[in-house]
Amino acid sequence: MRNTGIEYSSADRTPVVLPELAGLLPPLTEEQLAALESDLLKNGCYSPIIVNEDMVIVDGHNRQMLCEKHGISYKMAVFSFEDMLEAKQWALDTQKGRRNLDKWELGKIALKLKPDIEARARENMGTRTDLSATLPKGSEPVDTRKELADAVGLGERTMGKVMQIDEYAPPAVKEALDSGDLSINQGYNITRQVRDLPEEERDEAAAEAVELVKAKKEVQALDAEADRRGKVAALFCKAFERAVLLTPTEENVRFWVEGTRMRPDEIQDSIKEAYELAEVFSTIAGILKNMLPVETDGAEVEV
Repeated sequence: MRNTGIEYSSADRTPVVLPELAGLLPPLTEEQLAALESDLLKNGCYSPIIVNEDMVIVDGHNRQMLCEKHGISYKMAVFSFEDMLEAKQWALDTQKGRRNLDKWELGKIALKLKPDIEARARENMGTRTDLSATLPKGSEPVDTRKELADAVGLGERTMGKVMQIDEYAPPAVKEALDSGDLSINQGYNITRQVRDLPEEERDEAAAEAVELVKAKKEVQALDAEADRRGKVAALFCKAFERAVLLTPTEENVRFWVEGTRMRPDEIQDSIKEAYELAEVFSTIAGILKNMLPVETDGAEVEV
């Protein structure tokens, strides 16, 4: 890949949108697209759209689409790529730093690169392109699987699981992976469990397994929240227990200062901390007061 140094404006040339490049990465969320649109409307298109020597867009599909929608002019920088695989790899490497792509999304991108990797292997190196996605116990390497894994930064075994899921998983598993309800390992395990079932039973069994995993995740989340609440409650109890042990007379404060040999700067820090703690407990008192019923049998809390 190299930058040819050639640039065109949208007034001079019209770029080509190739579906296999435009759909290489997952689409932006509505929020991301709205933020990009707002920036373009406010600041214009200050980064060039990257095209190859045939004027095919390699990077910048969303910006180009929004610019055309709103009549915003843009520049195009021409890059030279060895082949379509190099162009896709460059686009992926460029976008990976901007997107928070999870392993499943990276695995699906790798599968889109598979035909190009196979073609390059056959044409240039003659390497085997056995795409068996089984996970051997330590014998033969699977060249294409390794190249797919390397292309997106996944481990080879993870890539193998993605390939198994892509080939054998029922729709419920893939949908749960797309929504983030399953991890690759969970999706792979469910796929293995239902793979040998009769076809008419496979989808239902997979859907039930997915719901079971989701239910376990919800229980774990509730347990984690209960644990968090318990820790917060314990922290407040300890804070009050320790605070009531203090008797803030002038004599006791002097004992504290002398016993810890506080320097003047440390006394200043302690003064600041004491005021901050007073503010914390005052805030707690205000919140507790607001939690009381409007009428408390005629009794008022003194503050």
